[in-house]
Amino acid sequence: MRKRTLSLFLTAAMTATALAGCGGGNTGTPEATTQAQTTAAGGSGEAQASNGSGGGEAPGEFSYPMAPGDKLTYWCELTTTVSANYASLGDTPFGKGWQAETGTEIEFLHPPAGQLKEQFSLILADGNLPDLMEYNWMTDYPGGPEKAIKDGVILPLNDVFEQYCPNLTAYLAANPDIDKMIKTDEGHYYVFPFIRGEKKLCNTIGLMLRDDWLQELNLEVPTTIDEWHTVLTAFKEKKGAAAPYCFEYTNGQYLTNDPFAFAYETSRSFYLGSDGKVHFGAAEENYKDFLTTMAQWYAEGLIDPDLATLGSDQVSAKITNGTAGASMGQAGSRMGTWTTAARSSNPTFKLVAAPPPTVEKGADAEFGQIENQYSGRASVAITTSCKDIERAARLMDYAYGEEGHLYFNFGTEGESYEMKDGYPTYTDQIMKNPDGLPVSQAMSAYIRGNYNGPFVQDIRYLEQYYTLDEQKETNGIWGDSNGAAHVMPPVTPTSEESKEFSTIMNEINTYRDEMTLKFIFGTESLDNFDTYVKNMENMGLARALEIQNAALDRYNAR
Repeated sequence: MRKRTLSLFLTAAMTATALAGCGGGNTGTPEATTQAQTTAAGGSGEAQASNGSGGGEAPGEFSYPMAPGDKLTYWCELTTTVSANYASLGDTPFGKGWQAETGTEIEFLHPPAGQLKEQFSLILADGNLPDLMEYNWMTDYPGGPEKAIKDGVILPLNDVFEQYCPNLTAYLAANPDIDKMIKTDEGHYYVFPFIRGEKKLCNTIGLMLRDDWLQELNLEVPTTIDEWHTVLTAFKEKKGAAAPYCFEYTNGQYLTNDPFAFAYETSRSFYLGSDGKVHFGAAEENYKDFLTTMAQWYAEGLIDPDLATLGSDQVSAKITNGTAGASMGQAGSRMGTWTTAARSSNPTFKLVAAPPPTVEKGADAEFGQIENQYSGRASVAITTSCKDIERAARLMDYAYGEEGHLYFNFGTEGESYEMKDGYPTYTDQIMKNPDGLPVSQAMSAYIRGNYNGPFVQDIRYLEQYYTLDEQKETNGIWGDSNGAAHVMPPVTPTSEESKEFSTIMNEINTYRDEMTLKFIFGTESLDNFDTYVKNMENMGLARALEIQNAALDRYNAR
């Protein structure tokens, strides 16, 4: 394999301004030209590396692939669009190519499906950690990233970035808003982050429903809670849907972004209020209004009776066979995949996006699904068990360079994409897979761009991923809200605060989840909502909010 000098990934191409012209044939490809980024990388535009991993180059030079060295262990969840066809990320063309391109042998380790957090806890208890762990260290490690560092689980990465990661260093220097997001209040970098490279990539989840049924029943796409009630009732009574509304209740990302809770201008968790302070939606009166509606719909048979246990496979089956008529999820791996599967037997099957619902007709949606460009998800930490930190860091930094960026988002040139007028264009291997794979699964075999991971996601993947007209409309429909004003930034309480916060919220969240289902199922009367709130207050909710607001103040002052 040829050796290549490491290219600095200059991020002007990843900003919204440059990406706005992607469709017109602009390459959007980074060019190493600016003095600021050269300086950020250590003065010469090349990594300041020792000779060992780089294959014998002179000091100050580095190129991929690296010289042979120890195998690295890499722990991560296997997304469903990969697991449908492969037992391991290492079996995919992407996994094999990443190892070849970087000269690094990787042993991929995956928790059993649906057991990410349980497996993570077992690994921590054992103490024999993989070299690299892909996880949401910001929200899912008890106590947060600073606590993970203090506990001796993961490494602070400031010196590692400076010595071995010129690509990521240059990206952060050019994007101070994102740089602010991926470190703690103490100033510690702690992961190689998953970054949505453009804000249009930040709202890709929303409500969808059977448009062919709407047409048959002479109904419009619902925009209010009352209209949704009308539509779901019609789906049940006139289309025989046993589960008119059905979604992956076991998917925490969907629970956090429940559009029907948003209709009541509340959230299941923490959010920013119009006063600029942190609020906990599940303890507010508006949450009771949301639960009242859900309990009514459940009692009327408008919500899947198996709600509490629904996973991806069950929802997919019910949507595609007509048991359900409405759901929520991503435009690609849900709307696109379901449509492809259903049309094999039902050519008229069509899903269409619905906007964030409101209570009042014609009102502007105040809340809606949108994420920060960095949410913490699928970001990689180097653990304290790693013996070859430089090799691990070089492996990860590859994704933030020009060639790595193209590889993670588009795969192998000539196989999964071709350059056409400077635009990386997916081949028929992806878009018309010869084995009949849906686009989402074909993509996931060659790239990570259509889900997540330690890289900067490119808008040009999405421009091609959405092949259906109804998919292409989702961004504008689902994004039609003021939701960005209410999303919590990636705050990081101190290690001391985090321990206390984690203890409080573990109890509160468990109680909230238990009571939410009881209220919806009708096994607990909503007359007891005030008692439910009082119990959370007794568990320390006020202190948790105090910690979150203090962390928000520090974040704003970074």
